[in-house]
Amino acid sequence: MMPLALASVGEENVIRKLGGSPEVRKHLENLGFVVGGTVTVITSMSGNVIVKVKEARVAISEEMARRIMI
Repeated sequence: MMPLALASVGEENVIRKLGGSPEVRKHLENLGFVVGGTVTVITSMSGNVIVKVKEARVAISEEMARRIMI
């Protein structure tokens, strides 16, 4: 298991765990990050990442990407 922030661009990964407070986990789930779902890193710039999750593109900070374990 590793944080999403360390994933390779273009590689499809399965979400294994969401970390952080209950509020942070709920926010991530609302964005489409659910355990068992797939996520693909589209681009990574200065630690921030743009990912494809549930057929949508979402930009998240490096801090949030470190809470999503793949």
